[in-house]
Amino acid sequence: MLSILIFVLVRKQKTAPLTHKQKKFSMAAKLRWLPRLLLILSAFFLVGQTAVLSSTESHQRYIKHASGVHPVVLLPGNTCSQIEVRLTDAYEPLSPLCAARKGDGRWSLLWKNNSAPDAEVPCFADQLRLVYDHAAGDYRNAPGVETRALSFGSTRGFLADNAADKELCTGKLVEALEREGYRDGETLFGAPYDFRHAPAPAGQANRELHLFRRRLRALVEYASRVNGDMPVILVSHSQGGYFALDFLRRSPLPWRRRFIKHYVMASTGAGGFVLSMQRLATSIASSSASYSSPSPADVLSMPSVGRTFASTFTALPSPVAFGEDTPLVVTRNKSYAARDMPAFLAAAGLPPYAVRLYETRALPVALNLGAPVVPVTCVNGVGVPTPEMLVYRGGHGNAPEVVYGDGDGVVNLASILALDEVIGGDPRQEYYKSVRIANMSHLGVVSDPIALQRLIGEILGAARAVDTRVM
Repeated sequence: MLSILIFVLVRKQKTAPLTHKQKKFSMAAKLRWLPRLLLILSAFFLVGQTAVLSSTESHQRYIKHASGVHPVVLLPGNTCSQIEVRLTDAYEPLSPLCAARKGDGRWSLLWKNNSAPDAEVPCFADQLRLVYDHAAGDYRNAPGVETRALSFGSTRGFLADNAADKELCTGKLVEALEREGYRDGETLFGAPYDFRHAPAPAGQANRELHLFRRRLRALVEYASRVNGDMPVILVSHSQGGYFALDFLRRSPLPWRRRFIKHYVMASTGAGGFVLSMQRLATSIASSSASYSSPSPADVLSMPSVGRTFASTFTALPSPVAFGEDTPLVVTRNKSYAARDMPAFLAAAGLPPYAVRLYETRALPVALNLGAPVVPVTCVNGVGVPTPEMLVYRGGHGNAPEVVYGDGDGVVNLASILALDEVIGGDPRQEYYKSVRIANMSHLGVVSDPIALQRLIGEILGAARAVDTRVM
């Protein structure tokens, strides 16, 4: 290499012929400069060699301390991420009690704060609600309220204070992964998110999801870097699947191929579920219900809170899974299919602006759900009675008669089967696998011992699989 550099630097240029005297002077000049040139090039060569050696030694130390496994990044289900709040001077409290932390600059737990006194529930409700800013075209907190997901990067931020939360919020899945040798913050990472928000169509303002995608991208890159540049296995449960799909589909394809080894999506369908209609109708019907002494755990079910979330519409049934004409809700005067969702929402009592938000913000996302173009394994429970049609004989204000079909108790089989077309049917999707565990519930997929064994097997199998994609 050094000789080549010298040759390039001292070779003759094509010029007019020189006289004998000019040739003699030119040769003498080159001979005078040659030792200096050699000295300069030698210095560059030595510096380059030193840099290469230093880089190699650093890389060897890096590999020595790497785990040798594909790290796992986990997204939990709905309500599993804890949310902290900080109140600025712009906050207008409902009462002096709600102003206790106003302007002090400190973060405190907003959800799920089971240890708080019941008297603080109205404060929690006011601070958890979202407001749609028509001027900005985006959801935001109430004025003066700042929020953030707790413990981003760690699975310890997921709710696991009691047995029910532990099962719901992937606590048992985390334990199972740790039994396989995974360690929180080293080879296992958590990506909590603000479950009040939801993906929006391209081109629409969505600050919360934009920030989440940026943080998740940095977390994936970090997890890979500290584990010897091994690509990451992304795992999600329930609502976390919508956030993961949005993240993957908005990430550049070369980045996905470099950093994502596999995506394992548990308990998520491709077309919503009927139970979400029942929950929405129930919350609207109970808008005038009396909450004489609500507990902190009840705050999300309060109509003044849950109905303001962008995620309220995320899981409503879409024609992608349920077709145009299949009746999902039947009343004395009308039946509603997936295509009739705006009419159902209006009949159920939502204000016109909320119906428009469903039509322009949530529905386009549902209709354009697609393949992430990374290797995907979908794991779902089936064989459990699941609400398939709601019959309101006495109007929306009364409890419906529920007609049950197949599914996982929450997600309908139709929505699960739609994954085969939405993801598996995309010609760009090079690897797709659907695992359906018989007689397994939505929650059981991440908590039942039999299902956990299968789910862990899929995660570890993805880690062992040879990636044959063209990088």
